[in-house]
Formats: sequence, C-alpha cells, structure tokens
Amino acid sequence: MTRPGAGMAADIDEQPAGYARLLTAEHAGAIARVAAVIAQRRPRHVVFTARGTSDHAALYGAYLTEIRLGLPAGLASPSVVTLYGARPDLSDALVVGVSQSGGSPDLTEVLRAARDAGALTLAVTNAPGSPLAETAELSVDIAAGHERAVAATKTYTAELLALLMLVEGVRAGDGVLPADERAALDALPELAERTLTDPTPAQLAPRYRFAGQLVTTGRGYAYPTAREAALKLMETSYLPALAFSGADLLHGPLAMTDPDVPVLAVVGSGPGGRSMEEVLPRLGERRADVVVVGSAEVEGATRMAVPEVDERYAPLLDILPLQRLALSLALARGEDPDAPRGLKKVTATR
Repeated sequence: MTRPGAGMAADIDEQPAGYARLLTAEHAGAIARVAAVIAQRRPRHVVFTARGTSDHAALYGAYLTEIRLGLPAGLASPSVVTLYGARPDLSDALVVGVSQSGGSPDLTEVLRAARDAGALTLAVTNAPGSPLAETAELSVDIAAGHERAVAATKTYTAELLALLMLVEGVRAGDGVLPADERAALDALPELAERTLTDPTPAQLAPRYRFAGQLVTTGRGYAYPTAREAALKLMETSYLPALAFSGADLLHGPLAMTDPDVPVLAVVGSGPGGRSMEEVLPRLGERRADVVVVGSAEVEGATRMAVPEVDERYAPLLDILPLQRLALSLALARGEDPDAPRGLKKVTATR
C-alpha cells in the first residue's frame, strides 16, 4: 500500500525538473511562437479566466501583464457568460483560459464566447488535447506530466513559468527572451532544488497541528502565492485559511490575528516585499505567530528561507516550502493529502 502523501511529495519534488523541461528548446520555442503571434495582434487588454489553483496562476499572469506589458488585465467571472448569458465586447482583448485539465465546461464556454466576439483566445493547460485547448485559437502546453495527487502542485508552478515566459516573450516582440532573462530563468531549476532541501516546513507541522485557523499574506507578485498557500492548506488539512494582500490585512482583518492565529507572510526583496515593512510591525503589536516565507530576514520571526531572485521569479520558489508545509501539516493531522475529501482533479462547473 502506498503511504499517505507519497504522491504529493513526488509531485512537489518533480518541480525543478518541470522547470528545466519547460525551458528546453522544444517547449520554450512553442511558447515563443505563441508570444510572437500575440505581440503581432497587439491586444489592448487581457482577460484571464480560471478556477481554483489555476485562478492564482492567472492572478500572477495579470500582475505580469500590467507591470511588464502596461496592458490592463483582469480575471473574468465565468458565470457572467455561463449563467447570465452575457456576451461582453472582447473584440480587442486577449482572453486566456488557464486550467491544468482543460476540462472545465465554464472556462471552455468563456473562451468560445470570447472567440465569437472577435477576441484572440489562448489556452494554458497541461492537457493539449482538452476541450479548452481545442476551443482556443492558440494553446500553450505547460508540460508538467501526470500529477499523482489530487491537490495541484507541479501544474501550478508550471503554469506560473509558462505565463512568465509568455509575457516576457510578448514584451520582446518576437517571442525570443533576451539573453539576461533567459539566463535568469535557466537558474531556476537549481534554485528550486535548493529551496526544497530546507527542513523548516516539516519542523513547523507539529507546531500548527492543532491550529484552528490561519492567515496568509503578501503583496504584489507575492499575493497569488499567499492565496495558493491558503488553498493548499484548506484542501489538504481542512484548516480554515484566509488570504489577504498586505494592504487589505491592515484594513480591518488585522484584528483577528493574535498569538493563536498563525500568519504566513510572503516577503521578498522587491517593492512588494518592502511594502510588507508596514504590515509586519503591526502583526508584532498583535503578538501574532508569524512565519516569514521568502528572501527577506525579519527579526524575531521564524523563516522559511528562499533564495533571493527578481521579484517576478519569486513566486516559482516561494510556493515550494508552503507546499511542503501543507503536505507535512496534513500528515501531522492524520490526513492523506493525496486524496483529500471532496476534491476531484477535474471540477466541472457551469
């Protein structure tokens, strides 16, 4: 009998190899060709549509799009199309469906409606033969391979890297990444390997075994990481976890933090990380149990260390110890994170 959590552990450990695979000439070239088409079409705004874990990858894509391309970006509400029958004017838009399975009917319907409205449509998925990919005009295969556990890990980070390569390719104009950008990306597999050797996540699991709730927080590129970490903890440990941007945390929810409510703060070295300097002292005033995730060192806080990289790349590393924590905490609470109750690999929503 396979031991509980073995599948999730294997999926987590495969992520450095997944980064390297996506950066090979075959897959990088395919993404570059898609990026060149998008650059040529010159969309005026970008709309992402996704669910669950992929929704957090899409949020990261939206940050990249607005910051790196200067294009307005947002996340669509699929129910506008599927439940209410609305058909927004998306004629000048790039509409991107992000889905590990490509099998969600609502996302497929959004892309179909967008294409009918004249939008350029793109599917980012781990299933190139899926309905989503077949509906879209363009498609990117994230090449993560079969995921053993129900809770997504390696498909999430593959989506992040594919979106990063895509946006930077569009920014380049011809889809080809500049040499310095490519060199930085080529370093990610080894940095991910190093990040996964940190024993801290497993050591923290007994500390939070009996936690009743938890808060995650981060700003900018780190905010999708905070949201994905909260989802993983809820999916695998059934632990109520609330994700807030650092700014939103100060607008009221800070009051819920205290010594009995652990806070996982994603803090890097870029503008988003520096902005958390306003948040961390306030958490200290509340005597909150804070764990810092990232490259920043915060006095008095437990730290899950991550190598320092450009803030754009940090989400590919910051999520790794948080996935490990979710795995270890689920096992400490007597759960099997490979097959969480009530969770399916493909959730068919309409």
